[in-house]
Amino acid sequence: MQNQIHVGIIGCGKISGAYFTGCQQFDILDLVACADINPEAAQAAAAEFAIPQVYTVEELLADPTIQLIINLTVPQAHAEINLAAIAAGKHVYCEKPLAVTREDGQQTLDAAREKGVLVGCAPDTFLGGGIQTCRKLIDEGVIGELVAATAVFANHGHESWHPNPAFYYQIGGGPLFDMGPYYLTALINLMGPIKRVTGATRVSFPQRAITSQPRRGEQITVEVPTHITGLIDFANGAVGTIITSFDIWSHHLPSMEIHGATGSLSVPDPNTFGGIVRLWQCETQEWCDMPLSHRDDVGRGIGVADMAYALLHNRPHRASGDLALHVLDAMHAFEEASVTSQHVMLTSSCDQPAALPSGLAPGVLD
Repeated sequence: MQNQIHVGIIGCGKISGAYFTGCQQFDILDLVACADINPEAAQAAAAEFAIPQVYTVEELLADPTIQLIINLTVPQAHAEINLAAIAAGKHVYCEKPLAVTREDGQQTLDAAREKGVLVGCAPDTFLGGGIQTCRKLIDEGVIGELVAATAVFANHGHESWHPNPAFYYQIGGGPLFDMGPYYLTALINLMGPIKRVTGATRVSFPQRAITSQPRRGEQITVEVPTHITGLIDFANGAVGTIITSFDIWSHHLPSMEIHGATGSLSVPDPNTFGGIVRLWQCETQEWCDMPLSHRDDVGRGIGVADMAYALLHNRPHRASGDLALHVLDAMHAFEEASVTSQHVMLTSSCDQPAALPSGLAPGVLD
């Protein structure tokens, strides 16, 4: 009986190190190859993380022994690589977002269903101990019927630290497409799917100056909204607010809070796997730190491992393509609502991901 899934990574840029490291925590994943449009990047990654084979992208897709592709290319290339992997008969797990457009996202899922392969997508941070502890408390009814949620990501952009920040301000970028998936995925995991949204957006600074090396002094022309405020109606009747911004220098707003009929949860930053969970209940009338019920010593790659378990044990995977398409649909809908001054009903939906079991051993998900 097969007990491993053979995995190849396409895209050896800045985020890839977290995936190489995170995937190697799970025995079910066998990282056998990597590729990049820049051969030197692939060679360097292979040397650093002891990856046996360095390929071109075409060679990796053609290798019949590789079952699952992790797509870590830039957002504009996500759909192209996803579809190429699917055409080659391989399962694919994509860095967020699933695609730049809804149409490309839907085409990816349709192609996968026709080919009989699975699609997964980041983020998988909601599978860490912080968010899973919150999910367990909600499922146990600790804060009662869900009423409302807030989520906030705000800083002043990535041009002060990222070596090549221009793509963050191009189509497929911006704070919503860059960081929104963490917050929206966590909200859907905790609250269930979204029914409709509205929003307000703006471009506060049409030109951004790069202050990081090696492109210090270059100007970036901003193509996408850099401050987005959205209102969410969840299918369960709860309402939510989300703010994502590259236009704010500093703030004291919480990353995420969930409010119920009998209490409230302070949820850790959904861009992390751990963090502090705080609970307020009517009975106690005070905030209390809660012990984590799940492991937080995991990293990027837990979603890939969960997908591998799904393949070997014929069960649904949690960081699914349907979830990623629902997030993509919502992100576009916020901007459409702002442009049209209307609520937008989402045409997609998804199942709320199953909660992870507690008490799992390191490197094990079932």
